Amino acid sequence: MSSSLEKILSEIEQLTPKDQLTVMGHLVERIKKHINQAQPKRKWSDLKGMAPYPLLGEDAQEWVSRTR
Repeated sequence: MSSSLEKILSEIEQLTPKDQLTVMGHLVERIKKHINQAQPKRKWSDLKGMAPYPLLGEDAQEWVSRTR
């Protein structure tokens, strides 16, 4: 752990529990933004063709039973 992180953590320990929760909330929001930027939302149309589909004319129930 870096010395700057140790310093920050020791300062956080001196805060009131309410202020510590505020710090946690701030960090959670920052992480959420980072995650949302790193993983772009996918469209349903992007999934087209990814799963096998019954051939034309094949009964859907037979396909489900066969592929289980």
